[in-house]
Amino acid sequence: LGCHSIRVNAHSKGTYNEQLKLAADGLERLSSLAEPFGLNVIVENHGGLSSNGEWLEAVITKVGLPNCGTLPDFGNFDDNDRYSATERLMPYAKGVSAKSHDFHAEGNETRTDYFRMIPIVLRSGYKGHIGIEYEGNNLPPDEGIRATQRLLERCREAWMTKTG
Repeated sequence: LGCHSIRVNAHSKGTYNEQLKLAADGLERLSSLAEPFGLNVIVENHGGLSSNGEWLEAVITKVGLPNCGTLPDFGNFDDNDRYSATERLMPYAKGVSAKSHDFHAEGNETRTDYFRMIPIVLRSGYKGHIGIEYEGNNLPPDEGIRATQRLLERCREAWMTKTG
């Protein structure tokens, strides 16, 4: 398919540490199989313990393979602090998902402060794609995607103005 990564979920049963061990084992096996094909295996924070930034960072660290990474999704963190969770996962990011649900009249997302989140992504040195995911109900999907794109462009412009 010509892709650089495959996205997987890290769901299991058991205690925090049992799930950490099982997820790391499965990801290590899959990443080893993917490596000869030049593929990354990336885990999105997508429910269960994978939505806990500390847990997912521990899993990726335990795997320790360069082609095993993360796909931080702004909207899928269980932690109250999605910003610190994203900061934890960005060193391992091979993709980023800018999820939006709804927008204020000024065009800012209602659940995530993009003007706080995008600098976290950029300070990490991330140079890859930022995917857009609109899960709102107040706009048609194509308008929600375009509103998210405009917000990302405003954030980039603000970053460029601030950092030169």
